[in-house]
Amino acid sequence: MNPLAVYIHIPFCTVKCGYCDFNAYAGMDGLKRDYTRALLREIELRHEEVAARNITSIVFGGGTPGEMPPGDLTAIIDALRSSATISPDAEIGIEANPGSTGPDDLRQLAEAGVNRVSFGAQSFDSEELRFLDRIHSPEAIDASVANARRAGIASVNIDLIYGLPGQGAAAWDRTLQRALALNTDHLSLYALTVEDGTLLGRRVREGSVIMPGPDTVADLYERATTTLGRSGFQQYELSNWARPGHKSRHNITYWSDGDYLGLGAGAHGYLNGERYENVAHPREYVRSLRGPASGPRAAVSSASVPERSTAIFDWVTLALRLSEGFEPAAFAARFGACLDDVIGPPLAECEAAGLLQRDRRGVRLTRAGRLMHGEVSVRVLAHLRAGTPAHED
Repeated sequence: MNPLAVYIHIPFCTVKCGYCDFNAYAGMDGLKRDYTRALLREIELRHEEVAARNITSIVFGGGTPGEMPPGDLTAIIDALRSSATISPDAEIGIEANPGSTGPDDLRQLAEAGVNRVSFGAQSFDSEELRFLDRIHSPEAIDASVANARRAGIASVNIDLIYGLPGQGAAAWDRTLQRALALNTDHLSLYALTVEDGTLLGRRVREGSVIMPGPDTVADLYERATTTLGRSGFQQYELSNWARPGHKSRHNITYWSDGDYLGLGAGAHGYLNGERYENVAHPREYVRSLRGPASGPRAAVSSASVPERSTAIFDWVTLALRLSEGFEPAAFAARFGACLDDVIGPPLAECEAAGLLQRDRRGVRLTRAGRLMHGEVSVRVLAHLRAGTPAHED
């Protein structure tokens, strides 16, 4: 049976953080019940597409899925179980905010099959949390991790953000040490980015917030890489570190060209070579699935099969996010062409610059290259745009 990952977008938040450009909304709690009904309807309409698939992972992202009633999340998992086969060892994960998903909620979720939780900690510094508009305290992070352990959830991750204005090495080190002291299984570290249309973006444009330079941000990343490596964590992706046995299998699907079903408002999916996106606004999503919805794509706003050059670019740049990189044979099997015939020149340039390593195990970024993934991607894209890849379909 073909493996399938399932992503379910829950767009609700108590407060939308000033740096966030995700499809998330505050002040819409009254829509939650109708939204759950719409999700159940979308799963029902997708039944024929997924009936013969083996679901290997289910992840609730957002927004803040942990603030949904546990019974609603359980109903969604049960609906998927009725529509397709869920692997006995499937990864079932949920994103939650520290302090807002209580011990009883976590217990109910564990009983429903949730075996992975990711807490949006972001920082253990109170001033940094205030800057990020986070409403939890550092102590709430400690308590939430302890509650997840007591609930029997097997894998616990925390997200952290670095590269904040004024954040020095000492402050970042303290946050890393607090995270390590919790003995979590997985850490995801993200550089703070300035996105158009966000409050942070406006403050940066106005000059009231000065972001650190790229060298400062790179130094913080390097400090984390060294610290976590010494503490028994394996870096398996540009932004993700795990203890043995705790890699995110769901996210590896994204980076490895696997199929995933996206459910919910603004969710993206990738099935049988086609990418699609659902309508973004939760109210419009609910309306699209109310009444006699027209077929499995009632909530889809756009869908397309990427042209060959786009598919190659996506495949290579996503695979290079993984520390292990990829094998040329896998590229050839996917695209029916030799890697060097298609993008040999930019790969050779990056190898000469010390950004890529190529050997019998495959192609992967060097440690220096991990800081320059964007530059490698730009060179690959420029080469693909300059000419038609070999063996055009």
